[in-house]
Amino acid sequence: MTDAASPWLIVGLGNPGPEYAGNRHNVGFMVADLLAERMGGRFKAHKARAQVVEGRVGPPGPSSRRVVVAKPSSFMNLSGGPTTALRDFYKVPVDHIIAVHDELDIDYGALRLKLGGGDNGHNGLKSITKSLGADYHRVRFGIGRPPGRMPVADFVLKDFSAAERKELAYFVDRAADAVESLLLDGLERAQSTYNS
Repeated sequence: MTDAASPWLIVGLGNPGPEYAGNRHNVGFMVADLLAERMGGRFKAHKARAQVVEGRVGPPGPSSRRVVVAKPSSFMNLSGGPTTALRDFYKVPVDHIIAVHDELDIDYGALRLKLGGGDNGHNGLKSITKSLGADYHRVRFGIGRPPGRMPVADFVLKDFSAAERKELAYFVDRAADAVESLLLDGLERAQSTYNS
């Protein structure tokens, strides 16, 4: 059993820099930004090559969780390095790590929460799994498949469409709720609520 005092590490996956900010591939950053806002924190540069916010999630008292929300400052395919450095710095057990990422094989806006599993071709997950093994939690945010013959790489590095943006804030809010539910209620209860 993991140490109750250990913080949870929530890693939103994305690419750094303003030119990537609205990309489908950066939805993990969007969820991390909202979680940080809810905790009333500001991201600060960390020596682990990441931006981090430390705080608590949940009602004040023994049931609240210590949380570190992070956005790696490396590119997506190098996310494992910063994630591992943060795990070592904060002494976080692997099963207290949650990666929040875009997922092609799920319809836009739908969520799937799980523990462990493959990377499904996602370079951010591939990098984290190579560094840490696969036994971390994932909050998978559906972005759907590219239209027609558009290459996957082009699709994930494009901004959400105008139609998608109409609902994006709602879906990001729901994904942040799902992360908080995973922290406070455990995986099974969070899955039964959010695995649409």
